[in-house]
Amino acid sequence: MVNNLKNINKKTIQDININKKRILLRTDYNVPLDTNGNISDDIRIRESLPTLQYLIENECKIYICSHLGRPNGKIIKKLSLKPVCKRLSELLNKPINLLNMHNEITDTDTDTINMLENVRFNKEEEENNPNFARKLSNIADIFVNDAFGTAHRAHASTTGVTKFIPSVAGLLFSKEIKILNSLLDKPEKPFTAIIGGAKVSDKIGVLDNLINIAQNIIIGGGMAYTFIKAEKLILKNIDIADNEIKHAKYLIEKSKELNITINLPKDVIVTKEFQENAKFRNVASNNIKTNELIMDIGDESILKFKDILNNSKTILWNGPMGVFEWKNFSNGTYQLANHLSNLKNVTTVIGGGSTAEVFGKLNLENYISHISTGGGATLEFLEGKILPGYASLLNN
Repeated sequence: MVNNLKNINKKTIQDININKKRILLRTDYNVPLDTNGNISDDIRIRESLPTLQYLIENECKIYICSHLGRPNGKIIKKLSLKPVCKRLSELLNKPINLLNMHNEITDTDTDTINMLENVRFNKEEEENNPNFARKLSNIADIFVNDAFGTAHRAHASTTGVTKFIPSVAGLLFSKEIKILNSLLDKPEKPFTAIIGGAKVSDKIGVLDNLINIAQNIIIGGGMAYTFIKAEKLILKNIDIADNEIKHAKYLIEKSKELNITINLPKDVIVTKEFQENAKFRNVASNNIKTNELIMDIGDESILKFKDILNNSKTILWNGPMGVFEWKNFSNGTYQLANHLSNLKNVTTVIGGGSTAEVFGKLNLENYISHISTGGGATLEFLEGKILPGYASLLNN
């Protein structure tokens, strides 16, 4: 099955009466922070605004619940939601009260919008502790999950609370499901998937699913080396312990059976050390030395990949082409991002995570059909897996 969710229709805030109700709203405000603790990309906050505005219009009392980083059940000052609260207040032009989760939360007549402090400051959150989930649910009449980015986690604030109060999807969550669903269901052809990243094992499920849908798959990032190596070997030469090579070999053989083209870089940027200012060279893919690391795709590969994109009608991109955070190795990722933003009459979907960060850095967000706010959730959805945070909501 390409997509296990396509026949499941869940209720949203538009399907029930929420007027003047108390709402526990789960958002994904796990935003990147710079070294000074300031928000470096607020797209996840901005994407949550339609749901919040809908709740405000319906005179709801809102308790926003989110996490930030991985505090592992401890109170870590630098992971406080204080900067998120401040930014959201600016965007809504409304005051927001930040509440301490370790105090007893009671319903009050003041403050229409409240934000609970980082829910992961409580170890019970990731344990999906039912008592903690009940404590969260006690402050609300209805639970609204608008945190698609956490939908693959069965935590107290994503699935636990759904056992105690009626639970529906927010507008962003619903939008994410609809767009990704249509991408897997009936994409306009030719459909090209750009898949990057460091390890094949991280993307094996996505590739295994997309290979049944896409006409072209472009491989970049460090995982390109594994495919390049696998393509040169016959199965009997593969070390059984080398799972990365086995995965790549399997996908190459499957693509041939399905007449799908896996496009590997013709040339790459390599270094001998994984360092920002390491000496690098542009080399043909068949001339990579065993002690060299792929840091980016080369000039010839960029031209080849752009040509494939020019002849595509639907494009999905998940995973950068190299170590884009470092200037010397950002060219491949940035070139494809700029090219993608200039394509006309093409559906372009960015699969969250670091790829979404690229488009934010380049201010290209408005030139793309959809940028997913999910990272791991997007990957698991593209694999065709059921997401606990979605499955636990009310069926429509």
